[in-house]
Amino acid sequence: MANATKKTMTLNLTDGEMCALDILADKKDLSKTQIVRQALRLYQTVDVRLARGEKLFFEDEEKKSKSELMVL
Repeated sequence: MANATKKTMTLNLTDGEMCALDILADKKDLSKTQIVRQALRLYQTVDVRLARGEKLFFEDEEKKSKSELMVL
């Protein structure tokens, strides 16, 4: 996406949401903007795959269990 036109938006977050964003940015050594962009790309990917009828699972190898993630 080189040379893509960028637009600015205002994002209103609760204290808890901002705290979560701060923690992720610090943990991943990324900016808050980079975290939000990654989250958007992830959500797009999940949305496309769910629309195709695919399912999303979390697997716990240690417990040998799987849980399906339900997205509304």
